[in-house]
This record gives sequence, structure tokens and C-alpha cells, in this order.
Amino acid sequence: MRQTTITPGTTLDGFLVGEQVHRGGMASLWAASHPDIAFPLLVKAPVLSEGTDPAAIVGFEMEQMILPRLSGPHVPKFIAQGSTGIQPYLVMERIPGPSLLPRLTQLPLPWTEVAALGARIATALDNLHRQHVVHLDVKPSNLLTRPTGEIVLVDFGLSHHDELPDLMGEEFRLPYGTAPYMAPEQVLGLRKDPRSDQFALGVLMYFFVTGVRPFGDPQRLAGLKRRLWRDPMPPRRLRPDCPPWLQEIILRCLEVHPAWRYPTAAHLALALRHPDQVKLTARSEKLRQDSFTTVLRRRFADHELAVPKGKAPSRQDGDAPILAVAIDLSPEAAPIAALLRNMVAHMLPALPGARVACLNVFKLGRITLDQTVDDQGRNIHLQRLVELRHWAEGLGLEEGRISFHVLQSPDSASAILQYVNANHVDHVVIGARASSLRRSLLGSVSSQVAAQAPCTVTVVRSRRLGRSDFKEEPEETSDVPWTVG
Repeated sequence: MRQTTITPGTTLDGFLVGEQVHRGGMASLWAASHPDIAFPLLVKAPVLSEGTDPAAIVGFEMEQMILPRLSGPHVPKFIAQGSTGIQPYLVMERIPGPSLLPRLTQLPLPWTEVAALGARIATALDNLHRQHVVHLDVKPSNLLTRPTGEIVLVDFGLSHHDELPDLMGEEFRLPYGTAPYMAPEQVLGLRKDPRSDQFALGVLMYFFVTGVRPFGDPQRLAGLKRRLWRDPMPPRRLRPDCPPWLQEIILRCLEVHPAWRYPTAAHLALALRHPDQVKLTARSEKLRQDSFTTVLRRRFADHELAVPKGKAPSRQDGDAPILAVAIDLSPEAAPIAALLRNMVAHMLPALPGARVACLNVFKLGRITLDQTVDDQGRNIHLQRLVELRHWAEGLGLEEGRISFHVLQSPDSASAILQYVNANHVDHVVIGARASSLRRSLLGSVSSQVAAQAPCTVTVVRSRRLGRSDFKEEPEETSDVPWTVG
């Protein structure tokens, strides 16, 4: 396909692009049409200009995986996806109704309206959760309304799917989301709990009832973490006509621990629709924030939401191991890249449940500014993702069993080791280049990974004199049981 960018009048595989509807920091939206499709369409494309946040590309990759799996009235209908050669894109149904963002100019809203709206949003969330997705970015601009009244959730770039690799969680250590709406566990890096969306809905209902955000709009991680120990001002203190039952529901959604919120979004919707059945607790009568001593004790206590240090409890060792392959995409490393693919292909039959994570490191200068586009105007991060996919084509793995990650760091070995440790990788396969004076003095990437990785490491070297592509030699270190030469 001829390389091009998206502009009004562009034709993408039969879809005619119209005016630009929106341009944000992460993606742009374009109106579109197709002669065989009667309803309005929308083209979504990540922003790929110089200096683009890598999260924009990774988030778009997540949405490309998630949106085709979703169905029903509470999500936009997926139509197609593709690439212009420079710019990937998604085509989806364009929801004719407005988002909730314009309502912010009308706050505070009548509490009866907020309760009814909250029930509709909770119903949409329950539908999404039943499709194995946690949205993780519930906010007014991501909530649209169909003419028939259903709430539609959009923008799944930060979402987590139970059956797909979590690219956002695996590649970035800092939490991504919209600061006022992020749940405490999300701030700490926990992205799998559907009740995180309840917290965001609780923030939205509080905001719409009082006109004030319960936790402000912090711009730093320290500010985000305050919600772990500092409770918000009770809504009835700011809005006296808010009924006790609605305060009970809102404050329950805003509990620090997910277990203290509603079991499911369906339970929350039921409570909002049947206030006479809401069991009132001390939350409903609260008119002040917790005392200073309570907050201080909570602030310095060992927090139970901390990210676990050991293996993920949802996966038993050996059940679904993660196999990370560190791939050098430079032209001089092509022979080793081919050997790596052959090695992985030989290993997979013995690991029927394994997931393969393909890693490449985009080296950053330690003091210099780095270009994010090449001399042809192509985003380097995106091009490396394309090359990783091309490398993996011969493995024949289905979606969900393979993921692709471009890590940005001035130190390749540190980037790989950080990924390995953070994601509980079980086995690393990495190539080793020929010896050189620099590598002898400073140490190679493969030797650093082999020495420091907390798991099995297989090092692949180019064949020289061997009779076969691979030769196994036991190492003295038990963590590195063999090398391949």
C-alpha cells in the first residue's frame, strides 16, 4: 500500500475520510463513510508526531486487540482496522449521541438525575465486565449516549482484557489513567479488578452531585497516592439535599479496598434503581472527613493494596509460562534473529500453554534528545512493532499467546531485566553477538541478562563450526542451564 497520512478525502480500503472530529494527545478521530454501510463511521488513529508518548502506540495496540472482541449496545461496533504504511487506524461505528463532557458546565446536577445516570453507566460497565474487560478510564468524555438511551463506553486503550496480554501493564511502571478518576489499586499498578471501574463511577457521581472532584486533579504520583489514606469530604456536607442512601452508595464506591465496594457493577446498578433497598451504614450519616489521627495511622500503616512481590497468584508455575525473547532488529543481527526464531519454534511444542513476549529495546541517549520519527516521517516505535510482528510470523501463534513490546531505555540489559522482573517471566531467550573489545570490557547485554535474570536464560550464538544450528552446553550457574552455540 502506498504510504500516506490520514487527511480529509483520503480513502482507506474503501472508507472515505471526512472532517477531523477530535485530536487529543493520544489519538485523532475522523468522520468516515463507506458505500456499503448505512450508518456513520469513525476512523481512529494514534498521534505519531515527533515526541509522541510511546503509551499512545501501545494503547492503540490494546484497542486493536480488544474492540473486535466486544459486542452489544454499550460499545461501538467494530468495522475494520488497517494501516496506511505510516499510520495504523481503526474504523468503528460513530455514536450519534453526545458524551457527558458538556454536562460539566451544568454542575451540580439534580441528585435524582445523577442516580439515574449512575445506574445506566453501571449497567454498561456490567456488560463490559461480562466480556472480560476492565475499562480503567471511565470519565465523562468516554461515556456517550445512544438515541435509545444506552450508555456507550469508548476508548479501550488503557483497558485490561482477561484473555489478552496486558501491554500497558507490562511495559510501563507508572500508572496510566485520568488522575481524578483512578482507583487506589490502579495507582499502585493493579489493573485486573473490575471494581476499579466502580471507583471511577463513584468519583463521577460525587462530582456531578456536588460540582467538586472528591480527590481534586493531582498531577504527580504523590498526589494520586493521597486517596489511599485521605477520604473525601462527604457529599451531604457539600450538598445537603443529597439523600443518605445516595451518599451511602457513592462513598461505598469510593472505598480504598475493592472488597469494600459492591461485588459487581450489576449490584451497584440495582442499588441505584432501588434506593429503598439500600442498607444504610455510618457512611450515610457522615458529615465530616476522618480525623487527623485516623488519617495519620492509615498513612503510615503497611498498605494491603501493595503490589505482590512474588508470582502472580492467578497463574501456577508451569501452567502458562511466559517466554520472553529479546530480539535485536539491526541488519547485522539478522542471522541471530533467525536462530532465535528457530529456537523458540523448537521450544514451543513442549510449552503448550506458554505466552511469547517479543522484546526490542529502543536505546535512548543518556544526555541527548532522541528522534521518534525516521527520515521518511515514520514513527520508529511503530516500525519496530511491525518488524517484531514480521519476525514472529513463522511461529504461527494465535492472538493472546504472543505480544510485542518496544522498550525505551539507555541501557538495553536493564530494560530487559526490568521487564523480566516486573512480569514474572519464566524463561528468557536472547542472542549474543560476536566478541569485541568493547563487549569484553563492558560486558555484553546477553551476559548481563544471564547473570542477573531470576529465571532460566537461553543464550543463542551464531553457528561457526557446529554440525547443527544449536548446541547445548551446561553452564556453571544453575540459573543459566544451557547456552546455544
